[in-house]
Amino acid sequence: MPAYPTNPADELGGRLSAIPANTPAGAVASQLLAYFTSGDLAPGTRLPPERQLAQMLGTGRSAVREALAALEILGVVHIRPGSGTYLRASASELLPQTLSWGLMLGEQKVEDLVQIRAALEVLAAETAAHRAGPDNLIALQEHLTQMREHQNDYAAFVEADMLFHQEMATASGNHTLSGVLQSVRALLRIWVDRSISEEAEARDAIAEHEQVLQALTAHDPAAARSAMTSHMHTANKRLLDKDEPSVAADNHIHIPDLSAKDD
Repeated sequence: MPAYPTNPADELGGRLSAIPANTPAGAVASQLLAYFTSGDLAPGTRLPPERQLAQMLGTGRSAVREALAALEILGVVHIRPGSGTYLRASASELLPQTLSWGLMLGEQKVEDLVQIRAALEVLAAETAAHRAGPDNLIALQEHLTQMREHQNDYAAFVEADMLFHQEMATASGNHTLSGVLQSVRALLRIWVDRSISEEAEARDAIAEHEQVLQALTAHDPAAARSAMTSHMHTANKRLLDKDEPSVAADNHIHIPDLSAKDD
């Protein structure tokens, strides 16, 4: 992979503007993102160290560190301990707009993303009911078992929940759908991580996932769509209830019909 120049300031001079030292990490990430998606850097490029980026931006290293960590979660960069930070080799054409939502998740973009995720999850479930193979069903059962075993360990529970949905998207056989869903889930991760905080909520979520898995196992697209629609309505309510009152005010999220009518 191409290494960054010895003096990155020569390469980025005039392209990264100094910002106030107390600028939030989101603003730092926004400026870095604008440059990373400009096309001037080759995929796989090793970026300057945090210290040099902080000097170039005129801000603190902690803000740069948090910004890079956020961009890694969103799939823009890859941080290799002991090696450096690299620009990822591929990105969706939707990346700039999708990531701009992610950098503004404190606003009502959260509700927009929740609605998008719900529609895509329903589509993934319906498609997976057609295409899920034995290996997919075994993996889904394993993730559901992990959810049952970690009802009191909410971090582990949420992780198993996320893996269940990822496997379901993989089972759909639609790689684009799976990739977009993964990006949307990453943007919502901070909210999803706190959406389960009581054992009763965990039990409800498990029951909802059981219904989805039963439909997938039966290869029943209509049942899978119905089960995932029901799960998304209750999951969204749990998620938005943990958010700001302005976003949580309307807990009913309309799920657009994205199914293929001619299947």
